[in-house]
Amino acid sequence: MGEPVIDRAFKLLASFGPDDRVMSLAKLSRRADVPKSSALRIARKLCDFGALERLETGEFVIGLRLLELAAMAPRGHGLRAVALPYMEDLHHATRQHVLLAVRSGNEAVLVERLSARNAGSVLYYVGGRIPLYGTGVGMCLLAYAPTAFQEEVLSGELVLRPEHRRLDQGQVRAQLATIRKEGIAIIRRPRPEPMTSVAGPVFGPHKDMIAALSVVAPTAATDAVALRPAVTAVCRAISRGLSP
Repeated sequence: MGEPVIDRAFKLLASFGPDDRVMSLAKLSRRADVPKSSALRIARKLCDFGALERLETGEFVIGLRLLELAAMAPRGHGLRAVALPYMEDLHHATRQHVLLAVRSGNEAVLVERLSARNAGSVLYYVGGRIPLYGTGVGMCLLAYAPTAFQEEVLSGELVLRPEHRRLDQGQVRAQLATIRKEGIAIIRRPRPEPMTSVAGPVFGPHKDMIAALSVVAPTAATDAVALRPAVTAVCRAISRGLSP
């Protein structure tokens, strides 16, 4: 029995990324590992639904219908609507990157990012996936996750990219314990340039952690201790805004 059509459709959609926003049928077929004839048939149907759009060149791009559907995700748009005013205040005060992320499976998904024009480089884009280890928002989400889930993540390969640096499991455990104790995560990364992330947890109406927020700034110009009160205050304000 062949692979279900819906699985193939999602594989086609998942083939797109920040470096592959426009793809030919041949590339789409190759990236999704779907035969070219099937890829064309499914891509045409996705175009009918608005999930894909076809350019005059014959290449495919993601369609606006997906944006409309994604806007209805409660962990995306609903959270973003409450958080955005506070994120804007923090963004104006720091003139750096302000990130908001939620956990999805064994990774985090960035649901919003505000970036100053002259802020340093960051690796992640809105809608992109972030590792739960080695990043401020990721470590916050992992620190407050169930113990069984933490063990599942920690038992896997803990390698930072693009540094290709392997993390020590014991050190990650110690970091998670510190985050839970202090309610804040401070993570430093050397690439793509030395950056420091100061992140805090956002709690939902049932006091469960539903998101993490961080300020990411060049390490040389960052006073992490000074940023902690601002990040904590914004996280608490968003948490209150999510309560009934």
